[in-house]
Amino acid sequence: MGRAAEILGVTAAFLRSLGAAELLAPQRCEGGHRRYSRYQLRLAARARELLDRGTSLEAACRIIELEDQLAVAVELNAELTRQNPTGAHPDH
Repeated sequence: MGRAAEILGVTAAFLRSLGAAELLAPQRCEGGHRRYSRYQLRLAARARELLDRGTSLEAACRIIELEDQLAVAVELNAELTRQNPTGAHPDH
């Protein structure tokens, strides 16, 4: 956790607050230390950015969740477009 906090320029308490808000769920190593993925570090950085702009933690978590859902939907749409470039509905 200390290294992740150092990389992001935040405190360990900030990372713990993101865990308590259920935005992050880091893996634990044998020694019990939290291990954050690159994806989780990106989420934490985005949360810090939103909080620095005056967004509440609860609202920041919701914004990040919605941004994540949108990214998935955009990727799915792109995949479907690649599979059916004519734009015709597959059931027709």
